[in-house]
Amino acid sequence: MNQPLSYVNPGAKLAKNVVVEPFTNIENNVEIGSGTWIGSNVTIMEGARIGENCRIFPGAVISAIPQDLKFEGEDTLAVIGDNVTIREFVTVNRGTKASGETRIGNNCLIMATAHIAHDCVIGDNAIIVNGVALAGHVIIGESAIIGGLAAIHQFIHIGAHAMISGGSLVRKDVPPFTKAAKEPISFVGINSIGLRRRGFSTEKIKEIQDIYRIIYQQNYNTTQALSIIEAETQATKERDQIILFIKNSKRGIMKGYTSIYNK
Repeated sequence: MNQPLSYVNPGAKLAKNVVVEPFTNIENNVEIGSGTWIGSNVTIMEGARIGENCRIFPGAVISAIPQDLKFEGEDTLAVIGDNVTIREFVTVNRGTKASGETRIGNNCLIMATAHIAHDCVIGDNAIIVNGVALAGHVIIGESAIIGGLAAIHQFIHIGAHAMISGGSLVRKDVPPFTKAAKEPISFVGINSIGLRRRGFSTEKIKEIQDIYRIIYQQNYNTTQALSIIEAETQATKERDQIILFIKNSKRGIMKGYTSIYNK
């Protein structure tokens, strides 16, 4: 149902039951899936691919060209999964030739005024809180939560089920299942409450805690800690996920919660 005061380019492909409210502009080369609601004063630009049953609130701008001086007008996408809520004045830029797309997974909540830059990848069920700024090429794992007003440096990787404190400046990778806070960004425990809510057993949470004690609380360097974990702990999906994340980290992982914070 399109309001007469909205504009939908003839080249856009909208499912029959998409609702477009007044004063919204939808450009060419846009696809929007069934059941999606587009609020008033939304701008959806070329290259947007929006899934089913999404809600996009007033003032959002989806698939604007990247804020990257190297961008040369190449055809790229901003891909948004199913059941995603994008609140007021969120901006999602499309990708560059580096990866070809910016991607938001299914069931995500992107709160008001957040910015998602070019070539970012956000996993399913992630929550990006008000005012968060993601620079280019950031990867957010599934079910991660990024607290309000956090600023994430380009090329940062935040692992699945991690939780970032509001107002954080994130310059290092944040491994899966952890909580990150302080300045500089530091390990402050595992996200045990979030893991319980998502069905992780007490035994599994203890396993994850024991692994991070080796990494962060026993005075080993990262290489030593990984060697001990591989040699002395049972191979499980979560253990291997942690090891692989750290081994693949290009910017290095956040440091531990050092004694300086306890003074």
